Amino acid sequence: MLNIIWVIMIFAGVVCGLLTGRTKEVSDAILASCGSAVNLAITMLGAMCLWSGLMKVAQRAGIVDSLAKLLKGVFKFLFPGIPKGHSANGAIAMSISADLLGLGNAATPLGILAMKELSDINGNSPTASNAMVMFAVVNAACIQLIPATVLVIRQQAGSLDPTSIIPTVWVASLFSTLSGIVVAKLLEKRSKDPAHALYHPVKLF
Repeated sequence: MLNIIWVIMIFAGVVCGLLTGRTKEVSDAILASCGSAVNLAITMLGAMCLWSGLMKVAQRAGIVDSLAKLLKGVFKFLFPGIPKGHSANGAIAMSISADLLGLGNAATPLGILAMKELSDINGNSPTASNAMVMFAVVNAACIQLIPATVLVIRQQAGSLDPTSIIPTVWVASLFSTLSGIVVAKLLEKRSKDPAHALYHPVKLF
């Protein structure tokens, strides 16, 4: 469905440019976007390689397991369908840690890894499990203690006080996370099996 939406948006933009006589602007925008896409891909590739490597180091050093044990009680409440001692706990812990520090790019490869682990637990079913939905909610609306990425962007944009938004970020992310968890838990009760929710089938990968 998302692919169809993108095709419609691109086609509508091109047609609108042709009808309004802005063919040059459309052509320039396409070429500029191609360059930006390549730069973004290279930047994301470096970040994904870095944090995927750090994840492997943390796993072998036992840091991931220690972090998962520290958050054992929280995970048991949020993700009741995950077996005890499963590697998904460590992947989720690392992803949430990156989110807490506001490292969006760093959290992406860790989040993908965690979702793949949860998909394996769910038997790679096209229907998302409760744990998968809850992780998506927590990952998207995670509390950010230090919004590092936003602070860097504000500083580069010339902000006189880049850190002035931190209290607002704390409040907004706290309420968004709590709201998401509450709604997900309420919907989770509609399922008979705590490991498999009655959500509409979605293509995960």
